[in-house]
Amino acid sequence: MKVSRRALLANSAMAVTLAGCGRIVSPAPPTGFVSRNGSAFLRDAKPYRVTSANMWYAAWLGADTDYGDRARLRRELDRLQALGINNLRIMASAEEGPLNHSIKPGFTRADGSPNPALFAGLDYAMAELGKRGMTAVLVLSNFWEWSGGLQTLLWRATGTYMDMGDPAHPWPAFADATAQFYANETAREFYDTHLQRIVGRTNTITGRRYVDDPAIFSWQLANEPRAGGSDAAIARNKAAYYDWIDTTAARLRALDPNHMVSLGQEGTEGCNGQEAVVLRAHRNVDYLTAHIWPLNWEWADGDDLQGTWPTVQEKTSAYLDTHERLARDLGKPMIVEEFGFPRDGESYDPAAKTEWRQRFYRLIYDAVEDSWRRGGPIAGSGFWAWNGEARAAHGDYRFADGDHAYMGDPPHEPQGWYGNFDSDAGMLAVIRAHTARRDLGLPATAAS
Repeated sequence: MKVSRRALLANSAMAVTLAGCGRIVSPAPPTGFVSRNGSAFLRDAKPYRVTSANMWYAAWLGADTDYGDRARLRRELDRLQALGINNLRIMASAEEGPLNHSIKPGFTRADGSPNPALFAGLDYAMAELGKRGMTAVLVLSNFWEWSGGLQTLLWRATGTYMDMGDPAHPWPAFADATAQFYANETAREFYDTHLQRIVGRTNTITGRRYVDDPAIFSWQLANEPRAGGSDAAIARNKAAYYDWIDTTAARLRALDPNHMVSLGQEGTEGCNGQEAVVLRAHRNVDYLTAHIWPLNWEWADGDDLQGTWPTVQEKTSAYLDTHERLARDLGKPMIVEEFGFPRDGESYDPAAKTEWRQRFYRLIYDAVEDSWRRGGPIAGSGFWAWNGEARAAHGDYRFADGDHAYMGDPPHEPQGWYGNFDSDAGMLAVIRAHTARRDLGLPATAAS
């Protein structure tokens, strides 16, 4: 029987994982690293609560190029630190290819070769985060098209691709097609090449290997990886999906025993309500993730946020309760690592009010703080997303190739849809009030 390179690596790496019960066996991390202890995180033996923001574009700002802006990156990090943000979730990948709305440049060019400038941009971002005592979740690919992602890796492997939103292939065709990645040996090899290139890297700014950098919170397999969009595709792809998760997590631990591994899944909404898929997918990673998007999931009406608020409140609370229960079942922490809500009237204008977004953030933060207070498994959250000082370059609020005013709203979305600007005083006050409560429920000696 032919044994693939992937199988050899996986078999040796799986020695660090007890797959049957989901307990991960590893030595105590060195000083400064965040680790999992049951359903909580620790840093230097103290509880570590996550108050995070999504800032996918940090490496682009960190690049020493015409599209980079290191001075802006430093300003944004200073703003976030002043708000009490201690963690960022950022892209450590982007794959150039033929898909519409994918960001360019990427970490890898269309032929798969690396773009050294963007890798160096990630180095700079990580160095600046480390200076501020902050940590980062580094995302290694994307289920969606806006950074190229798994669909682009499939295109490199097969020569064919599907665009998200193509009228000829309505939902869930894109998700079903992209989920073919997990069973495609060549596409997975392309993914593995990038993973090893990032994980094995030495930071050109600090001279420190990534595996030795305590500013890394976790490696994340991908942004919102799904087994498919339809029930039929999920059933068809589940075995390959779980194999990819388990094998990749094992490889990461073999390459880097110092850092945690996360999946990046949305939760039950990413698998058509199938709790069993969520539980199995998170068996061999360190913590559970949940994403909450009321407008995208049709819980809210952008033209009637007030009228649909009761539904938003009910469904969001139920979603949080479900995933807290799943985290307890797994015996692992949970992070609500993405949540977003539109501005009043679903405006993209930075001058528009944010009354309903403030209510939504408080709903999330109340649940997180309640878990902190009673020692529950919700260890933190990360809002989507940080726009900072960026402003849309065009009157239609659309991103165009060549634009450099990166913001939290990725290039396929209206610029200003979900991100928070530096001028959003009400939103910043809500975030600041939450981060100030990070030590809720902790004894004075354990407060960080």
